[in-house]
Amino acid sequence: MELANGAGCCCCDDRHVDTERPLDRMYEEGHEDPVSVITGLCRQFYQLGWVTGTGGGISVRQGRCVYMAPSGVQKERIRRQDIFVLDLETGEILQRPVSTPSLRVSQCCPLFYNAFRLRDAGACIHTHSPAAVMVTLLPRTQADAEFRITHLEMIKGIPLHGYHDTLVIPVIDNTAHEEELAGDMAKAMQRYPKSPAVLVRRHGLYAWGRDDVEAKTVTECLDYLFDMAVRMQHAGIDYTEPPVDCRQCYASDV
Repeated sequence: MELANGAGCCCCDDRHVDTERPLDRMYEEGHEDPVSVITGLCRQFYQLGWVTGTGGGISVRQGRCVYMAPSGVQKERIRRQDIFVLDLETGEILQRPVSTPSLRVSQCCPLFYNAFRLRDAGACIHTHSPAAVMVTLLPRTQADAEFRITHLEMIKGIPLHGYHDTLVIPVIDNTAHEEELAGDMAKAMQRYPKSPAVLVRRHGLYAWGRDDVEAKTVTECLDYLFDMAVRMQHAGIDYTEPPVDCRQCYASDV
């Protein structure tokens, strides 16, 4: 089933389910085992407070396979055998947890597929980071439906951005059910082709990269920038404008 614009993910299809889990070992040469990546990052992000409860999620794409954490499981307790494997083109489940058959694939499934289809991403990360939530509530972000920040060193960690650039991340409104965000997320991605992420107001962040390393870097840099924006707002500093003493910025005016 096609996932056009984030709609219609056949994530609960039981056809052709392989119970032997051979896909756990099907990863590209030169890349880390995607199952280990997901379980490891889930534990790390839990320690950071980004995926508390059962919130958040991670998905990694390699070749025709999409590896995805399950829904409704505490992220720090996810095991190798809990990971789902889906087909990139159809969304069909190729491999599901055998020891815990009641597990369901992540509700983030169609949103992860937005990143894979619209950005050719190799990995997508969803966090409920407090900083990501707070930044969507700042007055400027609420007014513009986008987050803007400039002249902070960590902007250089975002692909296609430098210190003097203004980073712009679109913001969409939350919905009662996660999968209902897919359409608005896809539209935001199309309107902001340079953005490596989408913020969901009062909810969290979706960020992606060409592989799991870049997706992790982008997520960490963004969270730092979100936290700094909240701190700068509290201190009365405009995080959306260059500092008045930036000689390079105003050299043409001299």
